[in-house]
Amino acid sequence: MRDPADLYELHPGFDDIAGPVMLVCLDGFVDAGQAGGQTAEWLFDQFTAEEVATFDTDRLVNYRDRRPPMTFLENTWIDYKAPKLALYRMRDAENTPFLVLHGPEPDREWELFVAAVQELVERFSVSLAISVNGVPMAVPHTRPVTVTPHSTRPELVAGHTPWIGRVEVPGSAVSLLEYRMGEKGHDFIGYAVHVPSYLAQSQYPRAAIAAIGYITGATGLAVPTAGMEETAGATDLEIAEQVEASEEIQRVVANLERQYDDIMSSRTEGEGTPAPLTEDEAGLPTADELGAELERFLAEREGDGNG
Repeated sequence: MRDPADLYELHPGFDDIAGPVMLVCLDGFVDAGQAGGQTAEWLFDQFTAEEVATFDTDRLVNYRDRRPPMTFLENTWIDYKAPKLALYRMRDAENTPFLVLHGPEPDREWELFVAAVQELVERFSVSLAISVNGVPMAVPHTRPVTVTPHSTRPELVAGHTPWIGRVEVPGSAVSLLEYRMGEKGHDFIGYAVHVPSYLAQSQYPRAAIAAIGYITGATGLAVPTAGMEETAGATDLEIAEQVEASEEIQRVVANLERQYDDIMSSRTEGEGTPAPLTEDEAGLPTADELGAELERFLAEREGDGNG
């Protein structure tokens, strides 16, 4: 393998970093409700980001699959927004430093990228790495947001009852990073936040709020979410209006509520871990159909100036 250090540039002035938490926020893989994307955006809005290390995106990103935007004005190109993948230092609301690995998920050289990140983890003695993303699940928006946690050591997610058993899924750079870090004895927790499948293609602030809650619960970081709560409340009202206007949607939501309540009840009563939530009610709209209707409704509201 080539030298992982050739894949990034380490900036001066960060020799004092020792033992921080590292949040991994890479774009490009499954992120229902934009749970992970909203979380990263919120962190960058709330805290000052100092660039610690920058990765060589020319080696990692396939530009033909994800073409960077360029701006043309009348007769010339005036701007090019190159993709950036970097490690940042932030300080939370109580001035506690932490790291954020943010940018596009690499398309190439995953193993070299993972090795490079592990070099930085060891250089800065990262105490815990955490990732968050959203996954579509047959759950209703009217119930508390749930999560599937995973980690490099079972003790890190003790107290969470699994929602699924064995399953084979397409890999991601973040998943490989977690796997390789586990092999090296580093602690890593991933939180896959459950997003109602009919809202998976929309921005769902409740999922991001839940993701931040899991991050702060695991790390002790102080990340206020008051502004995000306001946005979530407005989205909740829009969804409620759409549900109220459609009997089909009401039936789907009611069915999901029954499934959710049955599963949570069985867990409370100690009946074991039931199968994952499913959508098998005959005659009801599919999640895609319901999602399309909700997206159309929300788009119309934005077009009317109500978004």
